[in-house]
Amino acid sequence: MQIETLKDVLHWTAELHRQLSGCLKHCEDRVVSERAQLLLDYLEQHEDRLAQVIDRFEEMASSQALNTWCYEYFDKNPAQATMLCDGELDTQDIAVLMARILEQHNLAIELYRYLFAQSSGGSARELLQNLIDIETHAAMQMSQGGNRLGGI
Repeated sequence: MQIETLKDVLHWTAELHRQLSGCLKHCEDRVVSERAQLLLDYLEQHEDRLAQVIDRFEEMASSQALNTWCYEYFDKNPAQATMLCDGELDTQDIAVLMARILEQHNLAIELYRYLFAQSSGGSARELLQNLIDIETHAAMQMSQGGNRLGGI
């Protein structure tokens, strides 16, 4: 996916969360522990809702913010989400799974923070701050939920 504007960033982030949700759904059927299945289901639903929230940002954001150029970051830092459905998760414990998911959230947060620092102000800066807040809060919620459900 060619990412040039904030609109493209929103598409990329929503797709990242959809992929995470799909991978968690795929893994849920493979784990034996009921506790692990509950955790995976919780995380899957959380990722799915987060993708929907990101999609709504595109509907609500101003066209000026959405059309803000940001290709420079991707020239220097190609955005590559690690695919979780690589077969390794069948043998990994829940703590490792949580770490990999939070790593993906941190990737999005780092991107948003960089773009926020580069933005000159206005609606793009406000959009990016909102995205930083949402991703940070989501990662915190997922981590806390993982601690409660998985005993991590």
